[in-house]
Amino acid sequence: MVYYRTMGEIPSKRHTTFKREDGSLYREQVMGTKGFSGIQSILYHHHFPTAVTEATFIKKTTPEYEAESALRHRHFRTAQYDKKGDAVVERCYFLGNEDVILGVVNPTEPMDYFYRNGDGDELFFIHHGSGKIESMFGELSYKPGDYIVIPIGTIYRVIPEGNDNRWLVIEANSAITTPRRYRNEYGQLMEHSPFCERDIDGPERLLSHDKKGSYEVVTKTRGGLHRHMFDHHPLDVVGWDGYLYPWKFNINDFEPITGRVHQPPPVHQTFEGHNFVVCSFVPRLYDYHPDAIPAPYFHSNVDSDEVLYYVEGNFMSRKGIEEASITLHPSGIPHGPHPGKIEASIGKKETLELAVMIDTFRPLKVIEQVQQYEDENYMKSWVTE
Repeated sequence: MVYYRTMGEIPSKRHTTFKREDGSLYREQVMGTKGFSGIQSILYHHHFPTAVTEATFIKKTTPEYEAESALRHRHFRTAQYDKKGDAVVERCYFLGNEDVILGVVNPTEPMDYFYRNGDGDELFFIHHGSGKIESMFGELSYKPGDYIVIPIGTIYRVIPEGNDNRWLVIEANSAITTPRRYRNEYGQLMEHSPFCERDIDGPERLLSHDKKGSYEVVTKTRGGLHRHMFDHHPLDVVGWDGYLYPWKFNINDFEPITGRVHQPPPVHQTFEGHNFVVCSFVPRLYDYHPDAIPAPYFHSNVDSDEVLYYVEGNFMSRKGIEEASITLHPSGIPHGPHPGKIEASIGKKETLELAVMIDTFRPLKVIEQVQQYEDENYMKSWVTE
């Protein structure tokens, strides 16, 4: 959960008259979750947020998963996906289930339309590139290492800078929040949390567009894309307040929790959604017990699938992966360090690895179109001569 914020102009009391200079009313919109019992924000528009002149169905977006195959560890070289374009159309999805879908995108072109996800929150990890996201809540700039959370129903567009942009995309069918165990009963991040509210940033500037015309908003929901044409600019908010808005947190502000012996993955947790968590592996000191083995022990995922997105550095437990690799270690079979990695870690003082991990509590399925990026020999990479 993030904290209360306000931007622009709002009346002193909610659900009361708030007038423009000409005496007409601004249009109040309550945007909330869980049927008015979750977090919410209240926005004030120049125009009716319901003023849609045309609604059309674009296409189905239900993923096509591969046929049932042998249970095995998988490795996908996502860097080989080099198609560029805008931040929505050119998303390439790799894995998914009923709760979340994971992919990458190389956004180099500004969106000439607006977008909203009506099914759940979106989480972007900015691997490379910079730019800004314009939304109904204001502008939010981004740079490498940023995690960006876009709440369900937020209208936005992405304006990237340059041609070297690569994101990891996580689309949920739920809210994405900070871990519950790091928050007190009031929602504040506590002292044992690896980050706090000082590390979180919301929109930096609110620009209100009081313009009439024809504007396209693409909405993803109910297994499809829908086009809504508005008779006014959709980013026409003059002010808002509340707890629901886009926000960012940079992975370099994550302070790792270490111990005398190897710490389990939950100490790296950064976000959680329904039936999945997101963790950050960052540069950190190794364990300081005199006989410690810094490399992780072999472990069985008895109730979760593990996905790793490799950002940079020499990942201490892996061989044969590269920047932007995605590995899938499914539940039902054990996984762990590659041969030689345990011995090589003994006596080392630190690691400079950077990676994002997603653990899902329902099995993930591989999307059929990405088999071309797979390293077919990954499952055998633990077999020694």
